[in-house]
Amino acid sequence: QVQLVESGGGSVQAGGSLRLSCAASGRTFSSLEMNWYRQAPGKEREWVAGIGRSGGSGVADSVKGRFTASRDNAKNTVSLQMNSLKPEDTAMYYCNADLFTSLGTRRYWGQGTQVTVSS
Repeated sequence: QVQLVESGGGSVQAGGSLRLSCAASGRTFSSLEMNWYRQAPGKEREWVAGIGRSGGSGVADSVKGRFTASRDNAKNTVSLQMNSLKPEDTAMYYCNADLFTSLGTRRYWGQGTQVTVSS
């Protein structure tokens, strides 16, 4: 079992920055593929950024050049640095951990943290 706890959400004006963090426990962190998702009201949850076990990362086109994901295996944390925020970035942001096993992929989710960007 993996427990994920997000922090760092809040309200900010357009053009501002926020840094989200996700603390993981319950499993060897280095074995987890970590992702950030978001869900705006009335919309489906969408992938925002991911960072693999080896440190390779990627972000969605909608946030490219503005968001950066990173991980600290020593602290069992993953972060999402969000710069140049736009009102359309307003959403609940979720931390996700994927554990690949011989029986398939186990997915774990945090409770979410709200990000609100005002114009």
